[in-house]
Amino acid sequence: MMQYVADGIVFAAIISLGAIGLSMIYNILRFANFAQGEIVAAGAYFALAFVALLGAGVGAMGPVAFGWPLLVSMGFAMAATSTMVLLVDWLLFRQLRDKNASRIALIMAAFGVSLMGRNIVTLAAGGDPINYTFYIPRSIELLPGLRLVPDDLAIIAIAALSVLALHLFLSRTTMGRWMRATAENPTLARINGIDTRVVIRWTWIIGASLATIAGTLQGHIVELRPEMGFSLLLPMFAALILGGVGNVYGTVLGAIVVGVSQSLAVAIGLSAYREAVAFMLMLAILLVRPQGLLGERE
Repeated sequence: MMQYVADGIVFAAIISLGAIGLSMIYNILRFANFAQGEIVAAGAYFALAFVALLGAGVGAMGPVAFGWPLLVSMGFAMAATSTMVLLVDWLLFRQLRDKNASRIALIMAAFGVSLMGRNIVTLAAGGDPINYTFYIPRSIELLPGLRLVPDDLAIIAIAALSVLALHLFLSRTTMGRWMRATAENPTLARINGIDTRVVIRWTWIIGASLATIAGTLQGHIVELRPEMGFSLLLPMFAALILGGVGNVYGTVLGAIVVGVSQSLAVAIGLSAYREAVAFMLMLAILLVRPQGLLGERE
């Protein structure tokens, strides 16, 4: 059973990064970004492109089957994905915001961007699955009945460091305080001289960067497919709602609950219904606590 819990935590580490981007967009821009899955996929494919340009493969760091080439490519992919997202915001979402479009209009626009992005990725990279590299991982025994490959431990570490860096950014920097103020009350933030357009740009950049990390890590341990982001979208939304829509740290906790519950569903022979099991658990918790695990009542 411990093995399934550990596997669920690895999956949770990945979806938590994408879900945090959803949380930040919802809290600051006030709409559900259904294109977040395609941002995850685009980031993963950008990383693949930069790995190919470097021509050094994904490298290795001791027992971990990826090294500096993939990490450097991930950094370039974060910049490329952020630029792409800012361009979409400038061409579409900013125009809608300036015209005081309703939330449903923003949501439908995001849904349209999602469909278009998935088709663009398919046209550019093809519909066949692609791997960063082919390797046979060797697991190590951490505890009796618990084995993990070094890559899984590296993924958990990268996700934890990313969340810690975000925490320090939000709590220690001026921009972080501006973002928290804008999320709390955008009108009051503007009255107090905060440039909310800059805040929005940073929100997109951070969300896209975390999504790129999530997509790259998912692509490394599984494979790259144009639909990979869409398949992660529902677990990301489940983590967001379960943890509490207005709480970034609750989103991480929600991701752990979703990831572990899906893994335990496999353990009891319900692998075909793992997403359904996670959503049933989410609904059960929300019936008791509608605001989510760490959310606050409005």
